[in-house]
Amino acid sequence: MRLHARDIVCRRGGRRVLGGLSFAVPAGTALAVTGRNGAGKSTLLRVVAGLIAPEAGTVALEPADSELMVAEQAHYLGHRDPLKPALTVRENLDFWIRFLGGGAAADGAAALGMAGLADLAALPAGYLSAGQRRRLSIARLLAVARPVWLLDEPASALDAAGQAMLREAMTAHLAGGGLIVAATHGPLGVPAAELRLDTGPEAAA
Repeated sequence: MRLHARDIVCRRGGRRVLGGLSFAVPAGTALAVTGRNGAGKSTLLRVVAGLIAPEAGTVALEPADSELMVAEQAHYLGHRDPLKPALTVRENLDFWIRFLGGGAAADGAAALGMAGLADLAALPAGYLSAGQRRRLSIARLLAVARPVWLLDEPASALDAAGQAMLREAMTAHLAGGGLIVAATHGPLGVPAAELRLDTGPEAAA
């Protein structure tokens, strides 16, 4: 399996953010997307995730699965943690398991345990700290298996223990044949190739 982007062009607000960008990420490997603020790191992840349509270019998993789009085979972890404050930690995770089509194979309790949230399962998500909310978002990656992880500053708000948990999760994902594309300002925590985006005058946030 390989994630392949070819000649991606994307404009936002009339400005070119990505221009003719190509890269490939084989199974079992990670790609760290770097560059200063406004270079287009988040935009690139959203294009791969199918949240933004590029002006030109293609993104595909090879060999192709005729029945599934890349977005249906990928987890996207953005800047914001998509949680309902009134629902409990476990209810939030169960919602995402259903939404992502996890089915009987998904183990919410095990995912919360791996994320360090087992003791908080019955707590409304509105009471979580920023780091705990990030852990809950990571738990949905662990609960529903998808081969592609698209991570935007994944260690944001995590303390040292949370960063260690994330590193272990990424290591296990890669060891199982998954792949990772991550936008990051610092070390990713796992071995990764680097794609540094252009930071010229055409770049936009």
